[in-house]
Amino acid sequence: MATSIVEPTQNLGSTPLYRLQQPDKTHVNTLMNIRLSAGILMIAAIIQVQPAAAQGDAEQGRQLGFTCLGCHGIEGQRNAYPSFRVPRLGGQGRDYIKTALRAYRDGTRPHPTMHAQASSLSDGDIDNLLAWFESSGSASEVATAEQVAGVAAAAICVTCHGVDGEGVVPQPPILAGQHADYLVHAFKQYKDGTRAGNVMLAFAASLTDADIELIADYYASQEGLETLEQ
Repeated sequence: MATSIVEPTQNLGSTPLYRLQQPDKTHVNTLMNIRLSAGILMIAAIIQVQPAAAQGDAEQGRQLGFTCLGCHGIEGQRNAYPSFRVPRLGGQGRDYIKTALRAYRDGTRPHPTMHAQASSLSDGDIDNLLAWFESSGSASEVATAEQVAGVAAAAICVTCHGVDGEGVVPQPPILAGQHADYLVHAFKQYKDGTRAGNVMLAFAASLTDADIELIADYYASQEGLETLEQ
């Protein structure tokens, strides 16, 4: 790409404009347009290779995150009622955490403690928290359709929460390594409509309690998410 931009400019520049005897106006305009186009292409090329600007301040997020560690930084910590282990967030995807925090903040995802915590967060605070979460690394889904062949209820899950779902936007939550009882709780919220999400609402509605248990146990048995480090 660099050659196609630079060579025309160099070739044109090798003949100074003052040498042109009674220059044709159309020809000069063509030269100017070529130079302008080359300049635009060069700027575009520079922009394309620049890394995306980081969103959020990880250090600010770490300070905000001390409160998060009170529950999410203790392995096996349980929610009082209903009783389930608080979800692991270490390695969880940025898109999902942002969606969840905004839903707790807006009250569209019910949980008194999380609503109280999230309601004080600005969008900037959330970006800082996400930068802090990301600084400790990220987990990934490794499940494939072949691997879940023996768990029929999970067969459709891997289209989003597996290797096949890597290109899904926004990124769905990572399930690998999540606590089984938390996954059961989340599924039941989708099933009864207390947690929003059009795709999950439709999917969960077709599941039996036995299906939900199988899916939760399957994903909990995989390596992936971890408890946040203190």
